[in-house]
Amino acid sequence: MEENRYKVILKNKNARIGILSTSHGDVSTPVFMPVGTKGSVKSLSPEDLKDIGIEIILGNTYHLYLRPGEDVISTFGGLHNFIKWDRPILTDSGGFQVFSLAPLRKVSEEGVEFRSHIDGQKVFFSPEKVIDFQIVLGSDILMPLDECVFYGADYHTTLTAVERTTLWAKRSKKRFEIYDTGQILFGIIQGGFFKDLRKKSTEEILDIEFMGYAIGGVSVGEPKEKMWEVVEEVVSLLPEDKPRYLMGVGSPEDIVYAISLGIDMFDCVLPTRNARNGTLFTSEGKINIKRSEYKKDKSPLDPNCSCYTCSNFSKAYLRHLYVNRELLSYRLNTIHNLWYYNSLIKRAKEEIKRGNLNKLYEEIKDLYKK
Repeated sequence: MEENRYKVILKNKNARIGILSTSHGDVSTPVFMPVGTKGSVKSLSPEDLKDIGIEIILGNTYHLYLRPGEDVISTFGGLHNFIKWDRPILTDSGGFQVFSLAPLRKVSEEGVEFRSHIDGQKVFFSPEKVIDFQIVLGSDILMPLDECVFYGADYHTTLTAVERTTLWAKRSKKRFEIYDTGQILFGIIQGGFFKDLRKKSTEEILDIEFMGYAIGGVSVGEPKEKMWEVVEEVVSLLPEDKPRYLMGVGSPEDIVYAISLGIDMFDCVLPTRNARNGTLFTSEGKINIKRSEYKKDKSPLDPNCSCYTCSNFSKAYLRHLYVNRELLSYRLNTIHNLWYYNSLIKRAKEEIKRGNLNKLYEEIKDLYKK
């Protein structure tokens, strides 16, 4: 069994502060990972991300395999050097594409056959191939191929996905063990919204033994209360000394609530996608920057924010950029939203220390009800 790379530094009730050690540096948890699907957090440079304080980003195996491809990445000695990012990277396995590209794929025990959304070419992903490519990528944290089902999937469909996810996890771990690269492999827990299947998946994935555990198959259209039932159930079964990753979540209030349950790691397209759509998170609630009321507004986007955007530009200018579709709009809006998310995580850590995390959750929940 590999050495444990995660250490809990402080715990208050279920919420934890920890350190995850990787080949490209330590990550302080809880942590939010911006999504850089194709090797880029849209509109931002690596220096922008560092200025914001981002410790780790996420890339996607499926998309990177299609473009630029294994031959290009290997020429550069891995993804870090290709994109000039010297901090940790987590790469998703392509398992979510099994779910999201359902019309373009066929799933079997052996793996997944995709028809590329780019040119229609057939691409086959086996659990072993996914591990091999992530080794080439040089990802600090690798995810095994898994099968995520849609909300409302019946029991038999969900059971089949659980069994396949366990089979693929075993094959992924076996493949991973032939390498000695200092990388970290997580396991992914599935089971849809059936309590017994979540328990089954958790027990089976824990039995394989991974360096960290992810909860997959949530935030797929279900009511919030259903998601939290699943998360609470799974977290109660997970070991204390391993990092816990809630995949694809989420909103500011969801992140704070999940931290209170004991989740350590998050990723979501929400802050970056919303930024490009002109929706900005602030200490005073959401702002839609295209609104005409900001046309002559000289005030900063958020008076309580010290990001580059808020320190230099007015709402009027940000609105001007957005309505004129200026590319700078994407960059300035994304800098702010990621700064907000990163600041929220920092504040959550402080409130864990003080024992006031529930108070923060109520504050954020009320703020975004407006």
